[in-house]
Amino acid sequence: MNDYRELLGYLAAGIGIIGYVPYFRDIFANKTKTHAFSWLVWAILTGIAFVIQVVEGAGPGAWVMGISTLACSCIFVLALFKGQKTFPLFDWVSLFAAFFSLLLWWITEDPTLSVILITVVDAVGYLPTFRKGFHKPYEETVTTYVLSTVKFIPAILALESYSIATWFYPASLLVMNGAFSLMLVIRRAYVRQTH
Repeated sequence: MNDYRELLGYLAAGIGIIGYVPYFRDIFANKTKTHAFSWLVWAILTGIAFVIQVVEGAGPGAWVMGISTLACSCIFVLALFKGQKTFPLFDWVSLFAAFFSLLLWWITEDPTLSVILITVVDAVGYLPTFRKGFHKPYEETVTTYVLSTVKFIPAILALESYSIATWFYPASLLVMNGAFSLMLVIRRAYVRQTH
């Protein structure tokens, strides 16, 4: 029974690793201009979600969250040097809202409530990248977001324990990454037609 979950866990982790390769390549080629605020929030949140999943017995379904934590942390550091350098007020408000929500998460000791708060914080943390991607759709690597959408399908199926604490956050990432990917594709098509 666990064999198929381990296989799905490896598949999700592999897709995750492969998905970040083009993103790192594009950062170093100065094609992708990452937004440090979003990647900082994502690094913290995926780390928290990973710990919650491990504690709640998620098994191989948690592996992709661990890999994502490492990748988000590395991208955040790179963003400080190679990413966007100016941040409008909207981005600062989003960052502070995310940290305020993290404070609320820290106060709670309920894993389910924590995951719900993490999901809300993640959505708020996504706003600066979503805004930037809308205005500059060619400064993001679509492939990475598409594969980040796909990797959560086997990750969710690989979970050994299904509860809101284990599946809700990865499911929200599947939806948010998918929506962001779709928006980038639509915006790129629009920009090509209007230029």
